Amino acid sequence: MKFATRLLHNGNEICPRTGAASIPMYLASTYHQFDLDQPGRYDYARSGNPTREALEKTIAELESGSRGFAFSSGMAAVSTVLLLFSSGDHLVASQDLYGGTYRVMAEVLPRLGITVDFVDTTDLNRVEAAIRPNTKGIYIETPSNPTLKVTDIAGTAEIARRHGALLMVDNTFLSPVYQNPLLLGADIVIHSATKFIGGHSDVVAGLVAVKDPDLAERIGFLQNAIGAVLGVQDAWLVLRGIKTLKTRMDTATRSAETIARALANHPEVQRVYYTGLPSHPGHRLQCQQSSGHGAVLSFDVGSGERAREVLSRVRLPIVAVSLGAVESILSYPAKMSHAAMPQHVREQHGITDGLLRLSVGLEDVDDLLNDLDQALSIRTVSVASNR
Repeated sequence: MKFATRLLHNGNEICPRTGAASIPMYLASTYHQFDLDQPGRYDYARSGNPTREALEKTIAELESGSRGFAFSSGMAAVSTVLLLFSSGDHLVASQDLYGGTYRVMAEVLPRLGITVDFVDTTDLNRVEAAIRPNTKGIYIETPSNPTLKVTDIAGTAEIARRHGALLMVDNTFLSPVYQNPLLLGADIVIHSATKFIGGHSDVVAGLVAVKDPDLAERIGFLQNAIGAVLGVQDAWLVLRGIKTLKTRMDTATRSAETIARALANHPEVQRVYYTGLPSHPGHRLQCQQSSGHGAVLSFDVGSGERAREVLSRVRLPIVAVSLGAVESILSYPAKMSHAAMPQHVREQHGITDGLLRLSVGLEDVDDLLNDLDQALSIRTVSVASNR
């Protein structure tokens, strides 16, 4: 079946007991055991819940994995996966990661005796050079947040295999609609389902899909042991969001491509980061390993002062943390998603004070273009007024 059909018909869409067209919310925290010697499938909601299980089976199917896991947030998913590693292990990670992931790797993992080297993973030679005898994992975001650098997933997977390391891929920006890292050789794929998969700014969730059954058992153990599981009502909301995922992604992506082209020619924009532009360094690779470019783009207006002016003038996008919603969201990475990253590190990776990140929603693209143009044209208006 085509992907749009699989979103609606994946084996987890109908209640097996009643035939209801929506999996019900099982709000019970505990379950009666009819036979102590042969316990039932469920005993305690942290260890398993039918609603959450339907979501976990769905993400596994959509990402072509053997098993899926649902967590209380994207960072709960990331952190649980990183606890696969032990004191003395070494990881290689993308330089430009989501700020929360960077914070865990730079400030939490070292306390556990786990070291991390951040490298430019768009250059496979640098990835190879960063490998040590104790390297146990490679962690990448592609496209990266917020400068949309593209890493060769299959090439990185080959390096990981040769060195006996796990490849973990954050697939939040593209979702399973446009990119399937497990089919390209990755071992683990991670989503902040708060974003496109949930899609409506009304749920916080994280999802993981795993290819190897033995590795899935290890993650399942950690999920139960740590307990950062997704609540039942949130799991139901994510299941509902999944049904419209492709329609939302396709519409928002078409608008993002139009906006990226317009901003690239705007006199008040210094640089646009969007893999759908042929001028983007990762454009060709993105076209090879993914079926779409997604609805997120970033653009640099030159300074923090100009960025604040634009943020104060936009009317349609909400100015907020997060992305991937039905409404457009304009974010300021320096003070929002990447505030945890030291300024010199941010600037080194192109996350300047003038950088804005736009997650395009479902508004009419002409309305969005007009709004962005008036917000960006404040300098032109001011000069004309002075004359």
